[in-house]
Amino acid sequence: MTLELVILSPALLILLALAIVAGRIEIAAGAVEQASAAAARAASLARTPAAADSAARAAANDSLTGQNLHCLRLDVSLDTAGFAVPVGQPAQVAATISCDVDLSALAVPGVPGAKTLSARAVSVLDRYRSRALPADPPRVPSGQL
Repeated sequence: MTLELVILSPALLILLALAIVAGRIEIAAGAVEQASAAAARAASLARTPAAADSAARAAANDSLTGQNLHCLRLDVSLDTAGFAVPVGQPAQVAATISCDVDLSALAVPGVPGAKTLSARAVSVLDRYRSRALPADPPRVPSGQL
């Protein structure tokens, strides 16, 4: 019986380690999905494509940092074609996040390699809100407030 335990113990420990690695990768994938949803939502609240891009990047970084997920390489890609759609028509913005995660930081220390996790989320632009700030906002004379 002792011999069986000695033979089976390493196999069971390897199986347990693989289950932990798989679970941690799935948790990280969920964090990347949540970051893409936050990036798409932040971009949909912006009024210009440039503001949407910076808001999406900031939201993705904040979301991943808040979940303690550190990417070796983070790529935030934003589809802002919806900003060109005239006001009153349905439009959307999409955010795609790609994150290279170091497996040694994600699972059991000493596990070599990295895994690329990616997710895409879409958020609807408000149909009746302006999609660009005016070049010169109207000025109200100081005596007419």
